[in-house]
Amino acid sequence: MHDPIARPRLGAAIRHEWDLDPGWLTVNHGSYGATPRVVLVAEREWQRRMEAQPCRFMGRELPAALRAAADALAAFVGAEGSDLAFVENATVGCNAVLRSAELAPGDEILVLSHGYGAVVKTARYVASRTGAEVREVPLPFPCPTDDAVVASVATALTPRTRIAVLDHITSSSALVLPIGRMVAACHAAGVPVLVDGAHAPGQVDLDLTRLDADWYVGNCHKWLMAPKGCGFLWARRDRQDGLHPVTISHGYGQGFLAEFDWTGTRDMSAYLAVTAALAFHQRLGGPALRARNAALAADGAALLARRLKTEIGNAVPGRNTPAGAMGLIRLPGAGNVTPEHALVLRERLLDAATDAPVNALEGIAWLRISAQAYNELADFERLAEVIAKELGNTSV
Repeated sequence: MHDPIARPRLGAAIRHEWDLDPGWLTVNHGSYGATPRVVLVAEREWQRRMEAQPCRFMGRELPAALRAAADALAAFVGAEGSDLAFVENATVGCNAVLRSAELAPGDEILVLSHGYGAVVKTARYVASRTGAEVREVPLPFPCPTDDAVVASVATALTPRTRIAVLDHITSSSALVLPIGRMVAACHAAGVPVLVDGAHAPGQVDLDLTRLDADWYVGNCHKWLMAPKGCGFLWARRDRQDGLHPVTISHGYGQGFLAEFDWTGTRDMSAYLAVTAALAFHQRLGGPALRARNAALAADGAALLARRLKTEIGNAVPGRNTPAGAMGLIRLPGAGNVTPEHALVLRERLLDAATDAPVNALEGIAWLRISAQAYNELADFERLAEVIAKELGNTSV
């Protein structure tokens, strides 16, 4: 049957839509994303409108435009715009929630052993200021089952747990976690949940209303390909009172949106251009693009594991492929790899014009790959060759 919507060819055929350096091998969309040219054009148009008459724009145009962008993004993630505020990134959103939490000495903040470093440090900062403690949940690894992950979280909950910070997709290990079951386990114990969904929007399907976490933060500049510095904080209605942005400003005490929508003079064009990013994502297929990227990540991870004679660290048990658009492949060699050593390996790849992060997890060096619309299997063939040349003689 003829598809009424003509989808563009992906891979190298569409790479011209980005300003990516043609001399570099880019298989790391997960770190910062890459913004398409058409979205950058939209961002610049918002900047032009702002500079044409700043007072008019800030006072008369921005409020409605910001809410319209929030409504569009909320529809994409299965939520209401009135429950969603823009923030610079997921870490800022986590800061807002954790620093708004009312904690006392002896209270516990639950985090995952594979939690994002900046967010874990935020939890430790908040704990140091309140007398609370940070309790780390050891995630089973590699290739954990959903049951094992949920059991680890449930076992770590105590009567002193006041908030759980759970990753939807872990950054360093690219694990797509059973977030719905994890949230349910915490709620069954009476523990509110902050979900760090930095990597989720545009990589996996989202329905925040159905998920029913207490707070959810996400980045739009990663997989959704909005301009840099575009994230969001969603808060369930009953969790909006007492929630404050990192910067307190004129909206203080006037409600969730009043506080977050205006924290002072800044360029909000990245937020406003999210509608262009949503349109671009949909033009490339929307759900079909997400499925295609996941399949490519699976093929790329399998290729690299086969070439390196190692294993995939984020494979779904029984399927042996990653669940999302990122793959994790163990680099060959002995254990006892430190983060500093992993950074050296990462720098060697960058010196070879190759963007693919290396992380040390439990003493092993792991390579993380990302598959986005501009990638194709040939990129991972090339990556295997670069690794063989640059790291082949290195004991990792």
